[in-house]
Parts: sequence; C-alpha cells; structure tokens
Amino acid sequence: MKTVAWLILPVACTLLVAPAPPAEAGSYERCKPVSNPYPNTRYEGIPLSRIRAQDVGCHRARRVARGAHRKALREPNAGSVERFTWRGWKVKGDLSGPHDRYIARRGEKRVRWQF
Repeated sequence: MKTVAWLILPVACTLLVAPAPPAEAGSYERCKPVSNPYPNTRYEGIPLSRIRAQDVGCHRARRVARGAHRKALREPNAGSVERFTWRGWKVKGDLSGPHDRYIARRGEKRVRWQF
C-alpha cells in the first residue's frame, strides 16, 4: 500500500502545481465568408474566405477583411509579401501561393483571411 502512495504522490503534486493554459489563448473563431466583395469588377464572384477571428467578433472581422483587402488591391505590390496599415490594423499579405493569405493584427486581436 505504501508503494502505491509513493507512486501517486508525485503525479498528484505535479497536477496541483502545473499552471493551466488560458482557455481561449491562440484559438480562432470561424466566420462566414464575404461572398462577393467586388461586384462588377474582374474579381466578381471571388470571395474573401476562411475568415478567422481571435479576440474579435465575426462582424468586425469580416469588416476588417473587406476594408483591408480593398486597400491591398489599390496598393501596388513589389513582391510576394505585402505590408501596410489599415485603420490601426497592421496587415501582412502572402501573395506567393495559389491563394493570397492575409493576417491583420491590432494588439492581441487577429483577423485572418484568404482571397
């Protein structure tokens, strides 16, 4: 009986001392895509998809994706990575793959999307 107690005691102490990770740290919420952000243009029908939000509601995340992406299309890009600010959000776009991927940061808030 004493042997079992000596085996259980270190495990129990570890569980009591180890800090628990924050419940929502690093998790993104899935949001609906913006289905046709550029009607009557050459980009008609191409959605802003895979919108993900961290510490931001989906309504705001979709608005950030729409507004920041509109600015990204106006700006001339010099390479496969694009960086700019939009209304206090720091935006980085990766244009190297088959889909353009973007992330917008503002403090701890994050919004990600693809075009």
